[in-house]
Amino acid sequence: MSINHDLNSNAPVAAARFKADCLKLIDQMSRDHRPVTITKRGRPVAVLSPVPQADPVSIVGALQGSVLGYDDPFAPAAPPGDWDAAS
Repeated sequence: MSINHDLNSNAPVAAARFKADCLKLIDQMSRDHRPVTITKRGRPVAVLSPVPQADPVSIVGALQGSVLGYDDPFAPAAPPGDWDAAS
């Protein structure tokens, strides 16, 4: 079902029509990726725009360069006297 609103022309939508066809307009905007201008008495009052698509972030290499020093990976993290379990 298509709505008579042509998003390619950026034609504004009256607030009353937006209220009646809100979900349909959101679906159409989501498909077309074009904002919808909502008017009240012929004056723009709001713009409904799609959420920008974020690039997927890979966790691989996310911490690259964050380790400042890594001299002996098998050494204890702290001196034995700092551990409560040792006493």
